[in-house]
Amino acid sequence: MSKIKSAARLMQGNEAVAEGAVAAGVTFFAGYPITPSTEIAEQMALLLPKIGGTFLQMEDEIGAMGAILGASLAGAKVMDATSGPGFSLKQELIGYAACAEIPCVVVNVQRVGPSTGQPTAPAQGDVMQARWGTHGDHPIIVLSPWSVRESFDMAVMAVNYAERFRSPVILLTDEIVGHLRENITLPAPEELDIYPRRLPTKTRTEGYEPYAVGEDLVPNVARFGDGYRIHVTGLLHDETGFPSGSPAVTETMLRRLHEKIDRVGEEIIHVEEHFMEGADYAVVSYGGTARTAYEAVRAARAEGLPVGFLRLQTIWPFANAAVSRLADRVKSLLVAELNYGQLVHEVTRAAHGTPVRPCLKYNMLDFTPQEILAEIRRMCEEGRAS
Repeated sequence: MSKIKSAARLMQGNEAVAEGAVAAGVTFFAGYPITPSTEIAEQMALLLPKIGGTFLQMEDEIGAMGAILGASLAGAKVMDATSGPGFSLKQELIGYAACAEIPCVVVNVQRVGPSTGQPTAPAQGDVMQARWGTHGDHPIIVLSPWSVRESFDMAVMAVNYAERFRSPVILLTDEIVGHLRENITLPAPEELDIYPRRLPTKTRTEGYEPYAVGEDLVPNVARFGDGYRIHVTGLLHDETGFPSGSPAVTETMLRRLHEKIDRVGEEIIHVEEHFMEGADYAVVSYGGTARTAYEAVRAARAEGLPVGFLRLQTIWPFANAAVSRLADRVKSLLVAELNYGQLVHEVTRAAHGTPVRPCLKYNMLDFTPQEILAEIRRMCEEGRAS
């Protein structure tokens, strides 16, 4: 584990992701340099050799994803980092990880797309890809930090969730947060709760089956090299790990993949509310844009406008309950995001008829507080007139 000092440090968001991953026990990183995530790979190349870990720069994004899955099956906690087209290239193996239940963390520092787009400019256009990028039915956990310290904390959280649920977890940051520098104090190692790698509860002679599950519906797959017989496949399989053409096995497995995450409900859906006392309207945002939205709401409050703020820290599973509760309290909602309109549709669905206004920007520039404040004023004016 990294020997992190409990002292203030000037740190970049991407550096904090790397520090958090190592603090959570990641000992293997494979990646391919891509703007604006490259500093994560650079920091992992610096940190991992100091703790006996392994850093690999692979020949491409697909190779990097395959490498971390192999290392995870051998028992290592693993992470990869990418952006834009690199995230697209990883989708098939993210689906493989979901089906074979291989713990891994993939960081996507978002930039403008599609294709090569504008590699150095901020965007939040991968929100739906993070959920629906792979084919087939499977759940996914996606976290979105808004600060350097939260980049560290959510890296730890992402590794813990990957290990707890034996699932890929996406840390969906963006160029704003990734390249932001803040003076922060990191927790000491003993202050962190770290989820260990799940290990078999049965020996080889006690009828061990790698994909047999207990009450939490998560299997304890043995590490390769520990002497257990294990079969890992992207085909839908039974408790032995071997493929099955059975409709009943297919239905059971797909339901279990969803339920192992769905059943924990609100525990993994993190949100923050600000300025909600007496609010008749509210702004919803996430990631780097949430920083600007917060300032806009603060300015609106100073003008006497009754506006609150909801920040989504967990993007997927979506915070349906939190948004529904908010929609019941206010007259209308404003969703600020750096894309052509993605999460605004989920907010609209969860709002159950409460008006939802998009506040969108997709010209490679981030928002100014004044731009969001102008939309808040329009929302309030229309609300008073209706």
